[in-house]
Amino acid sequence: MFEIRKAGDRGHANHGWLDSHHTFSFGSYYDSRHMGFSALRVINDDRVTPGRGFGAHSHRDMEIVSYVLEGALEHKDSMGNGSVLRPGQVQLMSAGRGVTHSEFNHSATEPVHFLQIWILPDRTGEPAGYQELPALEEPSSKLRLVVSPDGEEGSLQIKQDARIRVARLAPGESIELALRPERAGWLHVATGSVRFADGTLAAGDGAGYLDETLLKLEAQEESQVLVFDLPGPAR
Repeated sequence: MFEIRKAGDRGHANHGWLDSHHTFSFGSYYDSRHMGFSALRVINDDRVTPGRGFGAHSHRDMEIVSYVLEGALEHKDSMGNGSVLRPGQVQLMSAGRGVTHSEFNHSATEPVHFLQIWILPDRTGEPAGYQELPALEEPSSKLRLVVSPDGEEGSLQIKQDARIRVARLAPGESIELALRPERAGWLHVATGSVRFADGTLAAGDGAGYLDETLLKLEAQEESQVLVFDLPGPAR
């Protein structure tokens, strides 16, 4: 069973310095039908103008993943971490019992485009933490595991039974992923467009699924996709 979520149906907020599309309810955008999917709570598709960003603010008990698509994202937090993330890099901040951070466009001339992802943790009150992955040196048509509960394959370790995989596909390239039917999953097309389930998903489109055994995609143009493996519903 697939649930298609088209880009044009998402919530939208334009604050001048920030142009953001919300796959699920967020901020002033509320839709009771789209409050999240399994443990996946937020996918915000954010574009930030040069030199602007999110000033210092706090979170707790949330796993926050950032994936940079274009430009450079500057991060600072109350744990003493500071870095600049480039396209293809992944950042995971475990808010735990509380953390304060800021995210800014590092460039004074170029915009930054990134995905902000929130996943509900499976335990609360834990110490806050920060991790990041470098980008692959070369584009890869394979699904790369970037987040997992046990850090397998060098991925970032999340406090939830969830995995995130990413792939960058050239036109005509395809990928397949075997799925466990007792799990839930979400596909997000970050850039480009792909053939999926007898149709086409374009940039910003997503699809949730349950009780499926195979995910198969074929890129119609140069594309980036994220695949979320999530806890299934109680049975």
